[in-house]
Amino acid sequence: MVNKVYSNRISEYANENRGRVIILFLLFILAIYEFLHSGLSTFAAVCISPIIILIGYSVFKWRMAAFWGLIVANYFVSFKNVNIYIPVPLSLIDESIEILLIVIAIIDTRTHPHFERIFNIMLLAISIWFGLCLVEIFNNTCGIGINLTAWFTGARLMTLQLLWILIVFSLYITSPKILIRYLKLWACLSLFSAFWTWKMAYIGLTDAENSFLYGAGMNTHLLQAGTLIRYWSVFSDAANYGCHAASAALAFIIFGITSKIKKDKIFFLLVSIAVIWGMFQSGTRTAIFCMVGGFGVFLVLSKSFRIMIPSAIVGAMFLILLVFTNIGNGNQQIRRMRSAFDKKDASANVRDVNKAAIAKYMKDAPWGIGIGMFEKDIPAWNKFKIVSQIPPDSEYVFIWVRTGVIGVSIFTLCMIIILVGASYIVLFKLKNSSLIGIGAGMCAAFTAIQLGGYANQVIFQYPNGLTFFGGMAIVYLLPHLEPEWIKYEQNRLTIQEEKNRLKLENKLAKRV
Repeated sequence: MVNKVYSNRISEYANENRGRVIILFLLFILAIYEFLHSGLSTFAAVCISPIIILIGYSVFKWRMAAFWGLIVANYFVSFKNVNIYIPVPLSLIDESIEILLIVIAIIDTRTHPHFERIFNIMLLAISIWFGLCLVEIFNNTCGIGINLTAWFTGARLMTLQLLWILIVFSLYITSPKILIRYLKLWACLSLFSAFWTWKMAYIGLTDAENSFLYGAGMNTHLLQAGTLIRYWSVFSDAANYGCHAASAALAFIIFGITSKIKKDKIFFLLVSIAVIWGMFQSGTRTAIFCMVGGFGVFLVLSKSFRIMIPSAIVGAMFLILLVFTNIGNGNQQIRRMRSAFDKKDASANVRDVNKAAIAKYMKDAPWGIGIGMFEKDIPAWNKFKIVSQIPPDSEYVFIWVRTGVIGVSIFTLCMIIILVGASYIVLFKLKNSSLIGIGAGMCAAFTAIQLGGYANQVIFQYPNGLTFFGGMAIVYLLPHLEPEWIKYEQNRLTIQEEKNRLKLENKLAKRV
């Protein structure tokens, strides 16, 4: 009897879902066939194909959910590599979502995707850099022929990623509501990174984190005879964390200062305090210079003496306390930060020695050793093998080694073009003060991470590419969003004033 009922249910399901049953049965047959003839990897690919189709359908139906998923996935790429096992690289998932979002925008006729917003000065700068990287395909400095696989591996992160970021942000940051949600999501992720730093410092490290600390990170993250740990939170290393935290905290301070909405102002300023605390725990001395340089850009772009003068005074007092006093010297991390202003610092001297050694070889390689070329790709007899073995220490040195003086000069020029173009928008095209604050905050953060890239290899590290180049893409969108932003902000101000009025009435009523 039970078997009969069970059989009837299967029959009913098969009749109602005939097409799905046939597809699943065919996939099952295909999976068995591939397992027998091609092996386990092809069998696994066939088995997960329904999941991929389901994800693709979900992304198409809920595209903004996919965009938010991209932001979160990008932030935790390095965290996954240390603490979470996923059978595929999260960076590959990250890029797949970006490309899928672009494809959806092209084929989805339900909405107007605003492709015209992509064509701006930032696209021009990225295109110039992309053109140089294309030329690098034919770079045969090492005399081992053209290596397309190595080139593509390096170019994915150095140039293609920038193009995907610009397109995705231009297509999906389409309203003030989405913009403010993005800023708050970034702040929440940064707040989590500060929390994880606290967890590492006061609760302890995971087994994977301990393995990193006493393995690959021992010489750089465990200092002063093991009494000082440079914490790296959810990032790849402490330098990446410190530079990102400095840049992000600077942006949140500026968002908080310039916001007209009280709860947003409080939220961003509180987050900035937590992120700055985390920055100090990273022990990344370059982070101080990141904040100072980015803060200087903000002062120029603020266009308000009411903001500029108090901000400059507070910033100057912070630097004076750090450079000319011994306040906080009982804390090892603060002492390490102070050493950034020591011209005789040993680690800075090591970097100078490395650059001098690289410079001797780079005289014979004006186009660099080639994008994607690493130690394993260069034969032992080749003189440029040594160059690939010397730690580059900074992103700009890394680009210099791969693309030569020509490449690093063009890259620097392109970054300047992006920043100058965005600064022009903030200075001359925007009228709304809070929107100017968002634009200035993004420009300041971009400047800060570029300064970080001069001393550390951080510009193309996750999550910095999407975060800061995406931030610059937002600045180029602000003139398009400004009319709608003014209405959106006014509506929020009206609600805020109404709440304040009701609070005041309740307070007066209680007195009576």
